[in-house]
Amino acid sequence: MPGGPPGERDAGASGPDGALPPAGRRSGLRNPERAVRGLGSAVLALEALVLLLAIQPIRVLGGQLSGAAIGLIVGLAVMAVLLAGLMGRRWAWHLGTLLQVVLALGGFLHLSLAALGVIFGLVWAYALHVRRVILG
Repeated sequence: MPGGPPGERDAGASGPDGALPPAGRRSGLRNPERAVRGLGSAVLALEALVLLLAIQPIRVLGGQLSGAAIGLIVGLAVMAVLLAGLMGRRWAWHLGTLLQVVLALGGFLHLSLAALGVIFGLVWAYALHVRRVILG
């Protein structure tokens, strides 16, 4: 506002000089692509950690965990770590979605894998929603 106290800005202005943000920019993030990649990587890294840490409690509390189920858990954890490093690629988001589906289908080997698949599927769906909102 011209004539207002120093340091006061117009509510619709973005920068210190009162300039509006570029038309294509939908968020206040300096680098929205990087922020979204970080979100996807964080979700996948957390998923890998939870999968690996879940093996022993599932074995102790949940009954027998077959070798195929342990192999699936370790394989999915490795895939999640690899995908976390590749989130800059557009196709990595699609493979991340496939990873969630495979984890949920792991419920045929052990019920707790289906529960983890549903939980991380919902977290992944939220990450995809945030990606769509920020990047358009």
